[in-house]
Amino acid sequence: MAVPPVVGYAALHLIAVLACARTTFGDPGEPMIWPAFGIAAMWLTASAESRWRWPVTGAIGLFTAAGFVVTGAGPVVAVLEGVSAMLGAVAFLVAVTRRLPGLRTAADGRRPLSSLPDLWGLLFCAGVAALAASVPRIAGDLLLDAGRTFSVTGAAALLLRDTVAVLVFGTAARLFGSLLEADRSRIPEGLAIFAVSAGAYWAVFSSQAELPIGFVLIPLTVWAAIRLPSPVVVLHAAVFDCAALLWTVGGDGPYAVVADVELRAMLIQLYAGILACVGLSLALSRDERDTLIRRLRDSEQEATDKATMMTTVVNSMTEGLAILDHTGRLVLRNPAAGRLLGTVPAVTGGVALASDHGFFQPDGSPLSDGDLPHVRVLAGEDVQPMDVLVRNSAVPEGRIVRFNAARLSLGDGPYHVVVVFHDVTADRRHRDELMSFAGRVAHDLLNPLTTIEGWAEVLEQELAGYRPAERVERIQRAAARMRTFLNGLLAYTAARDGKLMPTTVNMALLVGDIINSRLDQAESTGAAPPYFEVGRLDPVEADPVLLRQLLENLIDNSLRTMAPGVAPYLAISCQPAPNGLLRIDILDNSLGIPPGTRHEVFTNFHREKGSTTSNGLELAICKRIVERHGGTIEATANPYGAGTRMSFTLPAGRSAYARALAPAR
Repeated sequence: MAVPPVVGYAALHLIAVLACARTTFGDPGEPMIWPAFGIAAMWLTASAESRWRWPVTGAIGLFTAAGFVVTGAGPVVAVLEGVSAMLGAVAFLVAVTRRLPGLRTAADGRRPLSSLPDLWGLLFCAGVAALAASVPRIAGDLLLDAGRTFSVTGAAALLLRDTVAVLVFGTAARLFGSLLEADRSRIPEGLAIFAVSAGAYWAVFSSQAELPIGFVLIPLTVWAAIRLPSPVVVLHAAVFDCAALLWTVGGDGPYAVVADVELRAMLIQLYAGILACVGLSLALSRDERDTLIRRLRDSEQEATDKATMMTTVVNSMTEGLAILDHTGRLVLRNPAAGRLLGTVPAVTGGVALASDHGFFQPDGSPLSDGDLPHVRVLAGEDVQPMDVLVRNSAVPEGRIVRFNAARLSLGDGPYHVVVVFHDVTADRRHRDELMSFAGRVAHDLLNPLTTIEGWAEVLEQELAGYRPAERVERIQRAAARMRTFLNGLLAYTAARDGKLMPTTVNMALLVGDIINSRLDQAESTGAAPPYFEVGRLDPVEADPVLLRQLLENLIDNSLRTMAPGVAPYLAISCQPAPNGLLRIDILDNSLGIPPGTRHEVFTNFHREKGSTTSNGLELAICKRIVERHGGTIEATANPYGAGTRMSFTLPAGRSAYARALAPAR
């Protein structure tokens, strides 16, 4: 059965008091070997969190006083020693709590003494405890013996004795359990060190006692500290410090020749303390080094395993992955990237990923280097996923690849760009085939729809004034909704497949014409006329038909989403954008678009909640028109109030006519 710590400490403390109370220089005198002080300090520290801490404090004083009485000391001296022992233990506990809390709990899983800062902290706490115990002891001796005078050397000897007691014997008691965990492969070498040390100490302190050669024993402490575990080093220091002290108390050894008793006591205690500090310093430094090396090995192995795992994952991805440095040159790419971009010799690490690798717009038009997503990210832009046509000698039939580019920060150095490639050829082909089919169906359905509308009109005239005429009106409303939907499908097909015929378009005239038509429409229907605020509008290079459709759809979308009873307000203006583009902004005071759906509004057949006048294709048509012109479109909140801001980019006008139209900035 395991012995409870409180019982073990109590037994050790009592044995230490009884065994060492007579190790004095002369009679009376203070014991030169006093492990009881160190054991008492560690005993109280180990009991600090339990309900036994106050009984333990009293037991320290009681055991110390009883031990002195048993060994022949007077009752007053015994009580004085007991009180001093209690004060020293309490002072040590207070100092440890503030300076070295790990010695109490070792809550992080470390040994309570495992680094050089721990050693210096323990030395400080031991000094505080020794001072707290020595002051009442010295004061009591001076009061009890009127003829006695204060001696600095004697006080220093007491301070050193109690400090060494905590540093060596207290630590040995605290680390006693760690001896069982020591590396057993070092047992033969440990036995050899102890045997050599025993012979050397006998030679120095007994055989050649008259020669002052105690310093030759320091290499043995160094040998033990370098080769043995720290708990064994503490045990080595405790054993041979006791041996040196016993020889000196017995009148042997290089320090016994010192005539002054107090000076002799101080020197031997100083010698014991130096040996202990040297041994522990070297042992703990070695432990710290070994711990750091072990952690470094573990970290290196962990990093290697993670790198291997990441390499395996990246190489097994079906999506392509590439990392480019701040100059646009490839740093890394996986095999899938090579397959998607074409495994041509130029597309390798260390070269730039540029348009000369066969990058085009999805419609086959040229794509400049400045328009590539990763180049734009390097320029500081926020880039949405972009579809690129890849056609080179390795992919002669062409492949549509979606580029997802994002900035990658690596510490304090220049940032990189990570690009993920995804083959969307099949998806686009399927979507295009579906929309082509929808366009053909829409065109084919217009003829029978015209017939339905015509006969419904005839039927309405014949049933005028009769109750069934209301049902005919329902047929006409349904036919009108069907025609709106089919016209939207045809418009989307035209925007997607129609041939672009870009030219310089006077945006100011085009927007003015659309505004006039919307004002006339509001007047004819009796609705509140919208208020338009038009800023600067520079010319653009675009297909005039598709551009009109784009602007009409966006303006109608703003008017359609107005709150009931709110006078419509729209502001239209433009400003230069990077890469030779022009950004056009349309701001309104509508109900706005919820933040979570600002990307969904540009998808096919998306309708606002409760909308009955939209076919769900207007904004999808706008997105397709803008993308075919090489621009982007986004919906954001109106920065100046309620509503939405629609922003899209188009190529700025480059002709002489455009320069003549553009007002001076």
